[in-house]
Amino acid sequence: MKNTPLYIISIVSEMLDLHPQTLRQYERLGLVHPQRTQGNTRLYSEDDLQTLKFILTLTKDMGVNLAGVEVIMNMREQMAELQEQNNQLKEFIKQNAQHLQKAKEGLVPSSHTGIIKVKINEED
Repeated sequence: MKNTPLYIISIVSEMLDLHPQTLRQYERLGLVHPQRTQGNTRLYSEDDLQTLKFILTLTKDMGVNLAGVEVIMNMREQMAELQEQNNQLKEFIKQNAQHLQKAKEGLVPSSHTGIIKVKINEED
């Protein structure tokens, strides 16, 4: 529900006390990604509003320029992706540890035990 488009640009502009051109600039820079209607009207979701509030906190309260905002948001996204990968790896290890424990107890045929192989994809 947080990703459901609800607000047009004029409403968001009024809610956040921002000029519509500022919202358009944020979109051009890739800082926010409002959905579009068939008539190409921007529609902002609650998630978009939270992103915009975060941008405003960085720019107005902390004095970060838009290039810095972009870097911070990219780092934030990378951290979330790494956290998700970490959670998946923990789950994988947990499942395999349980499998190995069952094998030790003789509950799984020994032919199903072996070396646990983990492939880590490296991004350039």
